[in-house]
Amino acid sequence: MHTFKYKRMKRLTILFLIITASYCSTAAQGNKIAENESDYLKNVLSEKIFLMDKRIDIDTLKWNPHPTFKGVYLKHLITGKDTDGKLSCHIVKIDPGCILDTHIHDGKIELHEVAGGSGTMYLDKQEIGYSTGRICLIPANMQHKVVAGKDGLYLFAKFTPAL
Repeated sequence: MHTFKYKRMKRLTILFLIITASYCSTAAQGNKIAENESDYLKNVLSEKIFLMDKRIDIDTLKWNPHPTFKGVYLKHLITGKDTDGKLSCHIVKIDPGCILDTHIHDGKIELHEVAGGSGTMYLDKQEIGYSTGRICLIPANMQHKVVAGKDGLYLFAKFTPAL
């Protein structure tokens, strides 16, 4: 049983790295991405998630309203149930001009990858411009907030341990 969990976690870690490497490789194409940003986002939102024991169509996943912040929605791609609590991955949609206000994730490291739109990240005392391809690591227990730009903002948000 322990070996099975180890192998499953190893495969999930590899999947996480492949997803991240694939996204980073695509984002590194620069201006070509800017020209095709809406196509890229449409492709992401209509793709599949491949887990060891199931396939999930992303477009069938529900947009869940954030329980605290108006105009913020989440699609839960990979949950703690899928990874024994080690990792969770989400798409976060922030409507134009809306705010994912100041908050902290106790004991969790968060990685943002901007999939579409624009906005501003406030991380501790830093202001970081968000546009497609930007990646930001948020240390555990660090205050942060995100403000969407005029076209809204889509983020991949990955947490370890899982939310």
